[in-house]
Amino acid sequence: MPQHIGIVGCSAEGAALCYRTICAEGAQLLGPHAHPEVSLHTPSLAGYVDCLDRGDWPGVAELMLASANKLAAIGADFLICPDNTIHQAFAYVEPRSPLPWLHIAEVVAAEAALRGFKRIGITGTRWLVDSEVYPEKLTARGLAYMRPNNAERDEINRIIMDELVYGVFKPEAVAYFQQVMARMKEEGCDAVVLGCTEIPLIMNDTNSPLPTLDSTRLLARAALRRAVQGKAT
Repeated sequence: MPQHIGIVGCSAEGAALCYRTICAEGAQLLGPHAHPEVSLHTPSLAGYVDCLDRGDWPGVAELMLASANKLAAIGADFLICPDNTIHQAFAYVEPRSPLPWLHIAEVVAAEAALRGFKRIGITGTRWLVDSEVYPEKLTARGLAYMRPNNAERDEINRIIMDELVYGVFKPEAVAYFQQVMARMKEEGCDAVVLGCTEIPLIMNDTNSPLPTLDSTRLLARAALRRAVQGKAT
């Protein structure tokens, strides 16, 4: 039997896309209509945002661990979190976690290396882009990276937090991401991380100036492989 996947949710749109991907693509590994057992727990996003605004990473970790413990209690075998930003609290979470995790940035970095990319643009919330979540994992695989400039970070963060997490998708947002990604391409990037799990709702390989690394779907697919194979991939 496939392992039971526990999803530690943060923002609803990204968590829903991850969940849907696991269920929809499970049939490719398990047969028609089949997918592993999946459980999702999501506290109020406001609780996370309050901690993020204060820079309270131990507080973020407590929210993640509360979800982790509930998912463990109902039988999950391992955990994923389809939210890049809150992986900054991972150092507080992992030692106390009741279950093992797949780390979203490790999954993305592995895919970037597998596909032969050399310099990766990073997009996501201001909290994520300012952090070492992706630089640490990319550098460990010998990959270079580029962050958006300060003005780009602010506008991308606004689009994510004021629009995408509410399910609001505007042509102007697509155009802005295209502008940022085109600049990254001009400055030597050969791929871009969609490092907020809502960004894939508006950006993909068909409208991006750069090949995309879709963190949401890559994590979902890694979880599927883990569930079927019973070990990390």
